[in-house]
This record gives sequence, structure tokens and C-alpha cells, in this order.
Amino acid sequence: MEENVKVAIRVRPFSDRERLRNASCVVTMIDKMTVLYDPANSKRDPRQYTFDYSYWSHDGYWERGDGYLESTSPSYVDQRKVFDDIGAEMLQNAWKGYNCSLFAYGQTGSGKSYTMMGFGTNKGIIPIMCDELFSSIETKKRSASLDQEFQVSVSMLEIYNEQVRDLLNLSLHVRGGLKVRQHPTKGFYVESLTSHAVYSQADIESRIVEGTRNRTLASTNMNSTSSRAHTIVSIYFHQKSRNNAGQFVTKMSSINLVDLAGSERSDISGTSGDRLKEGSLINQSLSTLGNVIKCLTDKTKGKQFVVAPYRESILTKLLKNALGGNSKTAMIATISPADIHYEETLSALRFANKAKNIKTTAVVNESQTDKLVRELREENQKLLDMLRRGQMGIGYTEEEVAEMRHSLEEQLKKNQEEMEKMNNSWQQRLKEAEAQNKLKLEEERQEQERMKSVPHLWNLHEDPALTGMVTHFIIPGKSKVGTLKGTEILLSGLSILPDHAVIYNKDGVVNVRPNADARLLVNGDEVRSDKMLRHNDRVLFGHNHLYVLHHPQDLAKQLREGRSVEKPTYDAAQQEIAQHLGLIGITGNRSKNRTQDDLLLEEELVQVLPHVNQANAISQELEKRVHFDIILVAPQARGLSEGRAEVCVKLVDCISGNEWVWSKNKFTNRKYMMAEMYEHYMEGQTDWDASCKDKDPFWEASDTEVPIGTVHVYLQSLAYVIELDETLAITDFRGAEQGYLHVAVVPCDDQGLERREDFLENPQEMIGKELHFKIKILSAKNLPTKIRTCFCKYKVYLDDKSTMTHESLQTGETHDINHQHLFTFNPVTKQFLSYLTNSSVVIEVWGKQERGSGEQGSLLPSSSTEPLSSARSSASDVVGANGHITDGDKCKLLVEVSTFRKRAERAEQILMRIKSLLDEAVEEKLQVLAVEDLLKVLGSGSSATLSRDLSDNLGASKDNKGNANVTSEACSVQ
Repeated sequence: MEENVKVAIRVRPFSDRERLRNASCVVTMIDKMTVLYDPANSKRDPRQYTFDYSYWSHDGYWERGDGYLESTSPSYVDQRKVFDDIGAEMLQNAWKGYNCSLFAYGQTGSGKSYTMMGFGTNKGIIPIMCDELFSSIETKKRSASLDQEFQVSVSMLEIYNEQVRDLLNLSLHVRGGLKVRQHPTKGFYVESLTSHAVYSQADIESRIVEGTRNRTLASTNMNSTSSRAHTIVSIYFHQKSRNNAGQFVTKMSSINLVDLAGSERSDISGTSGDRLKEGSLINQSLSTLGNVIKCLTDKTKGKQFVVAPYRESILTKLLKNALGGNSKTAMIATISPADIHYEETLSALRFANKAKNIKTTAVVNESQTDKLVRELREENQKLLDMLRRGQMGIGYTEEEVAEMRHSLEEQLKKNQEEMEKMNNSWQQRLKEAEAQNKLKLEEERQEQERMKSVPHLWNLHEDPALTGMVTHFIIPGKSKVGTLKGTEILLSGLSILPDHAVIYNKDGVVNVRPNADARLLVNGDEVRSDKMLRHNDRVLFGHNHLYVLHHPQDLAKQLREGRSVEKPTYDAAQQEIAQHLGLIGITGNRSKNRTQDDLLLEEELVQVLPHVNQANAISQELEKRVHFDIILVAPQARGLSEGRAEVCVKLVDCISGNEWVWSKNKFTNRKYMMAEMYEHYMEGQTDWDASCKDKDPFWEASDTEVPIGTVHVYLQSLAYVIELDETLAITDFRGAEQGYLHVAVVPCDDQGLERREDFLENPQEMIGKELHFKIKILSAKNLPTKIRTCFCKYKVYLDDKSTMTHESLQTGETHDINHQHLFTFNPVTKQFLSYLTNSSVVIEVWGKQERGSGEQGSLLPSSSTEPLSSARSSASDVVGANGHITDGDKCKLLVEVSTFRKRAERAEQILMRIKSLLDEAVEEKLQVLAVEDLLKVLGSGSSATLSRDLSDNLGASKDNKGNANVTSEACSVQ
């Protein structure tokens, strides 16, 4: 019977970072409904989503003496409640012989690991489920017959960049990852993936910890990136017994626990136009999963001929049963309550809302064991016959035949292994597993005991689930740190030297001494000589190995002295590194009352800093001769009138001197590909370097369009129907001049004929009438010498698309652009008049750079402070240079002065003409001055509309009063 995937949403408490940012809660829950409020638009109706379960774990709890978080409010949902709703039902289905799957989805740090694994006494779904499973097995064993048998085994794999890795058997690590094959009846499976017999919940937990530790080591060594990797833990549960006919029957169930990559990492917006966007496989799994879910949702709505693209990614192949086949499936999405994570929360809710429409049809997996063995033997015989006869089909190449032969041999091998497993006694396998695990468990127990008395380093990781997974003991005497074999603390990866540092432990006092050229930071401060380490000191080796010292004796001493000892976090460690490098307070507001935008900007800088440092280190090791800098781009430099600064990364070619500005998302996308290239280099692959530059994440073509700067053209003069003709400075993201742009804004008629002599004294007279004007971009001059061609783009008022100029080549010091565009607004509204009076058109100036000379350039030194130089510069206030206008307010002032001057000139011209007309009349002794003559004077110096209005008014007056005479001592107007 079909049934929908069950979906639960869980909201966690505020994190320390969110409390520091004074975050507000934008999530509420009412029964099964989750409500999300938009912090940027309080008037907007909240978004409402209904799920099977909405778990409120944000507040309403207290911490018991044993550390368990217990409810103090009816709304609070603790770990046990989550298991009772989701885990208990999965366990019941597993006993019945159904396959079960549980997805965990959400951004890194949203509470996925806490919900799935838990912490301390707050056990998560997995450990409680394993506890209950083995407890039930022991209960059933007491009343079971001798022939009845219960078998539990576990496997753990990781999918990163469309490659599969066995996390419980690193010896299987092969280039390209493990192969995914398809069985005619069982579907997709991972070839050679190991499953390990387990006999207790502690044994399963030990295996999961082992796999997680292997993930951590690989991530730290830059061999993969955990935040974009999916992990699948599979628990296989087999029940063997005799049926009424005396035949052996096997009831099989697999429980798949899927931890999807952080949802915030799947966003590749900001990479549009990047040539490597489509070539990257990193986002393929999540994007394909989204497509599969959409297709399955369309099917439930009755759409015909919809085929889900399972085959387009490794993840969806392996999850085919869980998503649309033989499985009872649930999903739990974890979200942050904070306004600063609104977009990530919204993304997770949308994903979950689609998933709840998926339907699956689960069946009991029950087969006669004897029948299974017989079917496997028959299938093996068929495979052997095909191999002997060479029946691979007609029309295949030799390579395809070889691949099919290999596939048949692997299937034959797998079938043989399954038959051996069935024929072997489970007790025998369990004893073998126990013998293998006994020594390992004893080693782990001894390690835990040593940690209580021996100083040691434990790792900090961006992913909380990977923190504390790696431990290095600091033995009495001298411990070397580096990449050399035999080194006491063996590290590898970015910027780790063969002989990196030495740690001394003498009489309980721990000191660290870096070797020459080694990068070593203690509590965020760079160390060049001996440094004594205290309990909870943070130590960064190179760019990627971040550890905390645990010193039991020093901890006891601090506690005796009454000091408060708090456990360090990854975020806090990165914060202090940024603080020592001058990033905190870089926005210019160093007071305690920093704005929310200041705090968010600093948070982004802290997050980007380690990745920029790593990119520079990879570039240096691979001799790519490029350098990366963090920069802050003001909203005005992005063509916006308001907003907060954006963190971007500047790429500098150390040979040609060319520069490109990447968005943070584009840099992040490229950084993952850099890490992949570095991994291939470290593995010794001969083809680690891209065969062509188009596939090199460090390379950017010289003809890639780059932003030169912006020009703010204020339109106030148009409100008076006065032209503007100025040469304005082009300023870059730092506020520095990058050249000058000759711009004109000219009123005209509906045919485009310019009206340079017209003007209005009162802009309000324009409302309800039509306005025509041209924007002319004539030329650019004094642009940077490396700019070969340039073009401009801009938007006026409510334009959706930019108006573009053509691409202009350089002639001497000038780029002749000669662009003009006619705009018509009919009628002029109050809103548009306000826009003319107060706003500006932001003209973005773009260009393409000269190709590099190809001469050998020197590498920029990769010091820890270099990535900040541009950030500090770009964060400073925009200032004027060489007397030219470089600031938006000054540009506006310039236009105001120019408009006032031209208004005064036009008024003076009209007065002079009227005076001249009166002088002529007096000289000719005329007593009457014709209205037509006066209108001609006004028409030559005022807008035609104003002249028509005056004429209409005078005409109406004549109609009402007959001949109207205005007399004075000098003359009369008639």
C-alpha cells in the first residue's frame, strides 16, 4: 500500500553566535504547523507549512544534574519524544521486515547531529534505536528456539563530488571512488562496500565514531570537504527462523540513516557566468535529489509520463528505494530560529514541503533461505556460462566488452560471498567480529583513561559532528609535529612542513616551538619562538589543523583558583584569529553598539577568512601564481542606492597584474574545486593539473568582464527640464578613482530633438505632463592601462533590465562610447518626480583586460595578513582625490549647484530679453506691447508647456472679459 513520506521539522535553541548577534526568533509552531516570519518585511504575511510533526525545541527546558535537557513547558520536545514519534515506528517496521530510511536535512549547525546522534545523556535517534533493537533481540533470544537467529551488521559510506568512499575500510580508497552497480532485482548497490557484524549498541556506536573519525582526517587533510559530503549509515537486520513447513526463512530489513550535506552549501547563486559552474560535480547530488523529488511529487498529482532522473547522481541511485520504492521513509529537517538565518530556514522548509508529497510502497522482505541459496547458484551458473561463451552482445567495442566482463565477474564474486555468508554460521561470523573488535575496544578504553591524565590535543572542526574526533597525546619529553614518517604527531595537508614544530612536555609544563617558515598560531596570534601552552589554548598548525590543548593538571589548577573554564568552539577560535588580524571593527564602527549589519558583515569575514588563507596556500604549493584578497564592496559600487557592504574575493594574477572580483558564492564554489585539485596532487596523480585552462579553478580568462567602477548621475536637473553635461569620476569598490566618464542628460521632445533652452521654475508643474529625455554616455578616459575595452550598463527608475552600451576600444587615453538612449515618461507622476529630485542613475563601468605578457612572475608571499589588506582599504570611507568628485553626496551636490546655476542663467536670460523688449518699446515710444511678442520671449527661455499654459490662460481671460488690457506708466500689454 502506498503511503507518504513522513516529515518532521525541528527548531533548535539560539546558538552562541546568534545570541552574540542579538538575533530575534522568526519561527513559531502551532501543533503541526511551522510558521516563518520575514524579518525584512514585517507587513508581509508569514509563511505557513504543515508537516506530520513540528518539534519546538527552542526553549521551555532545563538541564538536569546529569546533563539531560528536560521539558519545563508542554511545547518543548525532547530527544525521547522525537524517537518515540519517528524512531520507534521505524524499529517496529524493521522487525516486520520492511526497509526503512530516515533523512536528516538542514544547514550545518542547525541541530542535525544532535537530533540523529545526540550528546552525552541526550541520546539521539540512532543510539536509542540501536539500544532498543539489541534490547528486543536479547528479550526474544530468551524465548527463541535454537534455530532462530538475529543478525545485525553495519556499513558507512560518504558521497563527495560524485565519488563513494567506504568510511569503515580506508584501504578500499581508489581513484574515482567505489563503483555503483545495479542488480536486476535488488537495484543499485556499492561494489566492495564492507559491512561489519555488530553485537551491541556500543559496537555500532564505535563503528560510527570510527567512520566519523575517518571523515575528519580526510577533511582536515583537504582530501574532501565534509560540508558538501553526504553520509549514509546502513544497519542491516536479518531474522532467521523455521516456518511451519520446517524450512529456513529469512526476514531482511535495512535501516538507512542519511545525513544530507548542509543545505546552505547547495546554493550556487552568484556563480552565473562562471565557466566552471556546470563542470562542477559538487552540487550535482543535491540538485538531482531536488529534481527527483519534484518528479515524484508531479506523479502524485497525476501527471503522466514523468520519469524521475535517479541515474543522474550517485546519491539518487543509492536512494532510489528510499524515495520511490520499497521503503518506509521519514525525513527530519532541522532549522535555526534566528532572523539572520532566514534564507537557509526558508530553503529547508521548502525542501521538506516538497518531500512530504512523495509516496512509497514498502513490502516485507521475507524469503526462504534455501530458495535464496538455490537462486544465487543458478544465477552464478548463468554468469559463468556467459563468461565462458563470451556472450557480451554484438556491436560493442573492446573497452565496453572488457567493462561488461568485469561487471559480470564482480557480480559473480558478490553472489559467491552472499552464499558463503548464508552457509556460514552467524555465530561464527559474530565471534570473528568480536575478536577483531576486542583489541580495538580495549585500545579505545585505554585512550579514554589516558586522556584523564595526559595532556593532549583534540581537533576543532567547522562541522560540530567532526569536532573532537582526532586526538594527539603529548608525551613527556619531545614530540615532533610534521609530515615525516616516524613523527610523533603526524599531520599532512596545507602548509604543513616535514619538520613543522616541536612540542615539549617537561614536568607537566607544555611548550611549543615552530620551526623556520612554519605557520603556527596560538590563540589567534602568530608564534615565532617558544610559547607555553595552557589548558584550552587553541593551536593552528598551517592553515587547516586547528586543535585545543587539554591539560588535566592545568585544568585542575585553574578550577582550584576559582577560574571559569569554558570549552572552546570553532567559531570562537576563528573569531579570535580574525581579531588578531584586524577584521573585527573593520566596518569602521569599533564601539560596543555596533549595528546588526556590522555584526553580520564581520561574521561573513570570519567565515571567509580561513578559506581565502587555504586558497592562497594551495596556490602557493601548486605554483599557480595567483593570489586572493578579501574585499568589501559597498552597495553603491554594485549599482544599489542602499544596503550593506558585500564580502567578495579579489583574484590577482601575479604575472600580468590583472584583477578579477568574485562573489563569495563563486569563490566558495571554486575553492572546493581547488581542494579537489590539491587532493589529486597529494595522491601523486600525474594528471592532477587541468589539461586546459578552461578547467583550472585558479584561472580566469583575460576577456572575462570585470567591474571597473561606478558613476552616480543625479537627475535633479531634469525636474527643472535642464540638461546636465558633466565629466564625473569613476570610483571602484575602495572609492578610488579609476578614470572619468563624460555623461549628459538632455531634455528633448518626442522626436528626440534636444531642448537645451527650456526650463521650469517649479517642478510640480511637470506632474501629469509628458517628459522625454536622453541619457548620453559620450566617452571614458584615463581608465587603468590594463583595460583593453569597456562598456557601461545602467537602469532608470523601475527598469528590470539594464540598458547596455556597445563595447568600446581604447583610442589613446580615451574610449569613445557615443551612446544615447531616449526615455519617455507619460504622464509624470509624483513618485517619478520624487525619483528625479532625490535619486540617481548608477552607471556601472565594465571592461576587459589586456592579455598577460606571459613573462615569469614572482609569487606573492602568503602571509596571514595579506588577505585583509584590500578589506581594510575597501572598508575605509570614500574620499575625493585630485579635486574630482568621487563620492555620491558630492556628486549630488555638484548636480544641485549646476542646476541652480543654469536655472539662474535661464532666468537672467529671460529677464534680459524682457528688458530688451521693453527698452525697444520705450525707444519707439510704443504705448502697447503685443502679447505675442512677450510669449515669444518667454517661449525662447521657458518650456513650451509653460508658454502654452500662459497662452491658454490669457486666451481664456480674453474669452471671459473681452479685450484684456494691462497698463502701466511705460506701456500696456495687449
